[in-house]
Amino acid sequence: MFIKGEDGEPSNFDMTMQVVRTVYTSKIISSDRDLVALVFYGTEQSKNPRNSFKHVYVYHDLNEPGAKRVQEVDALRGEKGAKLAAETIGSGETSLGDALWCCANLYSDIKLRLSHKRLMIFTCRDEPHGGDSVKDRQARTKASDLKETGVVIDLMHLMKPGGFNISLFFCDIVSPPEDESEMGLQLQPSDKLEDLQKRVRAKELKKRTLARLNLCLGEGINVAVGIYATAVAARKPGSIKLYRETNEPVRSKTRTFHTQTGSLLLPSEIKKAQYYGGKEIVMERDEVDAIKKFDDPGLFLIGFKPMEKLKLLHHIRPAVFLYPEEDEVKGSSCLFSALLKKCSERNVFALCRFISRRNYPPRFVALLPQNEELDEGKVQITPPGFNVIYLPYADDLRTLDPPQFPSASQTQVDKMKEIVSKLRFKYRSEGFENPVIQQHFRNLEALALDMMAPEEIEDLIMPKVDQIDQRLGPLVQEFKDLVYPAYYNPESKPAAKRKTADTGGGAEKKPKVELTEDELKAHVQNGTLAKLTVPVLKDACKQFGVRTTGTKKQELIDALIARLGS
Repeated sequence: MFIKGEDGEPSNFDMTMQVVRTVYTSKIISSDRDLVALVFYGTEQSKNPRNSFKHVYVYHDLNEPGAKRVQEVDALRGEKGAKLAAETIGSGETSLGDALWCCANLYSDIKLRLSHKRLMIFTCRDEPHGGDSVKDRQARTKASDLKETGVVIDLMHLMKPGGFNISLFFCDIVSPPEDESEMGLQLQPSDKLEDLQKRVRAKELKKRTLARLNLCLGEGINVAVGIYATAVAARKPGSIKLYRETNEPVRSKTRTFHTQTGSLLLPSEIKKAQYYGGKEIVMERDEVDAIKKFDDPGLFLIGFKPMEKLKLLHHIRPAVFLYPEEDEVKGSSCLFSALLKKCSERNVFALCRFISRRNYPPRFVALLPQNEELDEGKVQITPPGFNVIYLPYADDLRTLDPPQFPSASQTQVDKMKEIVSKLRFKYRSEGFENPVIQQHFRNLEALALDMMAPEEIEDLIMPKVDQIDQRLGPLVQEFKDLVYPAYYNPESKPAAKRKTADTGGGAEKKPKVELTEDELKAHVQNGTLAKLTVPVLKDACKQFGVRTTGTKKQELIDALIARLGS
């Protein structure tokens, strides 16, 4: 385990510790209530409950992972970690049966009810006991006992000289694959850290159902199905209020008191009311729940529609996945498979009424068939089932009035198609991480582990300008020449526009008004000079050479009357 690979590759032990650290940090972020333990076997030192097993070292008990455990795993990495491991645990005889028995005791000592139990074995020895038939039989017996109690045993075998042959021993130890898609993961050993992390990640994530419901195909015909979320948006965890003195999480309790007497009200004493027709209608809680309840949770088949009726605009929220649950109702898989096959052959989707939970309003959904897809190694990459598409109600759709713009010429369209084809690539959602969330957890990790600075992250959503320019070449300039006028510089700043009164700026400057002598005499005779503005009166005085002693409006009017009235 401690022998380094070729070209400075990390040792198997170092890769294992890196994977353990990754599991710890991922559990802290995504599943902080999961319990994780770390047990070494084949060690010189022994450390386990009551020291019942020799050469088994329980480095971490079964508990929630935290910052201290991550620091302790980090201490076992690298050359210093290998030296520390040799001093702390050492190397001794191997007994996988004792290690499995010790892990069984760790499970039994937990008083909590565990939803699922998984045990991962990291090793580079395909015959851990060197052909000792007694120890092999003990390990097989204990592994069988663990599997009967619901423990899933997985093998994370690592590369060793000469290859790793799982048929020699471990084929009887590990649990059978949960589905056919995992068959390919059991054959080849891992020689790179990325491969090992991928395998561990695929095993540690439990496929949990959002709900288990019945799909009613008709009177008395029910198929048990499970609802799965194939993709969930990552969000920052919510803030937790802590008590100032003890730094413990604060639990909030809500109590209702009478406004007049101040006495504590019990839930049975609280009523709900609705004003209707000028009267107050008082209802019990059970009556309100009965009003909200439309029907029991489940899917009710309404009919079938051609696939052309389903439009892209009908997709208003993320879809969920439908898969049969044979354990709930026997025969569900067979009937579900027949329905999926016929819908796919006839190119139709099933229209259903869907109530996901109790007291939830009903929704209309389209069950879109999805056939199974296998890769070249006959490994499943797309499972068979139905994608549940939530259909919109009438008020979910809006009619928009798009703005009108000049249409592009066919030459411009062809040039843009050429640019798009050059920039096209295969999109993978897992290839782009949210940089804000990644930086958030890096900061928390640095704070918890007393690091000097958080680990730098790569913003994968930023465009790779150099690669884009290399792919496009002269196409960008050709497109600019077709669309933009000559001497156009998109980087130059546009000229600043004068703000008008409507936009909150100063008043718009009006054009200069010049009056003839006849128009001024008409204003004098009609007595309407006062309707003219002061700037117009000043221009008139300058035009006809009228000298004034002041600049007030009345003084300008008197001077013009004296000049034009004579």
